[in-house]
Amino acid sequence: MGEISPFVASVSTRIARHAAAYTAELDAAAHPERMSLDTFAVHVEAVLDDYDPPSARRRHSDTLVFPHLYGAARDPRPDEEGWRVPSAVPAALMAAEVEFRGPLRLSARQNTLLAEEYEAIGAQLSEVGLATHAALAFRRAMALYRVNEDDEAEDRCGLQLARANTRGLPHGLRRWAGQGSYLLCGHGYRPSWLLGWVILQMLVFTGVALLLGGQAVDDTIYMGVTGFLNPPGPGDTQELPRAVRTLFVVEAWTGAVSMSVFFALLVRKWFRM
Repeated sequence: MGEISPFVASVSTRIARHAAAYTAELDAAAHPERMSLDTFAVHVEAVLDDYDPPSARRRHSDTLVFPHLYGAARDPRPDEEGWRVPSAVPAALMAAEVEFRGPLRLSARQNTLLAEEYEAIGAQLSEVGLATHAALAFRRAMALYRVNEDDEAEDRCGLQLARANTRGLPHGLRRWAGQGSYLLCGHGYRPSWLLGWVILQMLVFTGVALLLGGQAVDDTIYMGVTGFLNPPGPGDTQELPRAVRTLFVVEAWTGAVSMSVFFALLVRKWFRM
């Protein structure tokens, strides 16, 4: 790492001071995390008010302004105050916000570097239970990857953003629904996971049909597997017990919904705009 200029050193000191004050407020846990994030924005604005780079053009277009702060956050030392999250991590998030929102125009390389820093910071914030702060970091990373048209990285951060948003919800139905969305298809970013659930559904319906009986085993297996995609007609099920006929109706509806969702997600992933 090269020598830090006096201007960068001065701004870094202000960031560290604001980050320490903010970490103390955050550790006190006097407010919900979202309210704390509003306070974080106030601290960022305070730094930006005095952030007046010498030039709107940076000499090196392949570096960031605060790499030393990001490096310190990767392996932070515990603060003497014993805060649950070392102040180096909020300082890195604050520095990234200053770079993201500051007057210096970022190059494509800088977009990628800053997105990677945001992604790493988001992962650290998730580990310490600051889901809303992590969501901010992943949201910024998504925006930067989108500018560079890096769809794979954008989807990766989109999945982490959705998970952070889910963890930030209060315990209840909405949080359970979010967890279910993750398990089924990775919040829409992993449609292939849904195929595993499709196979599991076919096995369950076929197994239940075998337990209920009413026809030969090979015929039950055939109808259980094909009925998921091609619902059997009245002529196929008229000699079956009512419970088995009802089971195949439920399987047909489940298959229609599951495959519709799967193809919708697949089309979105393959032909995204």
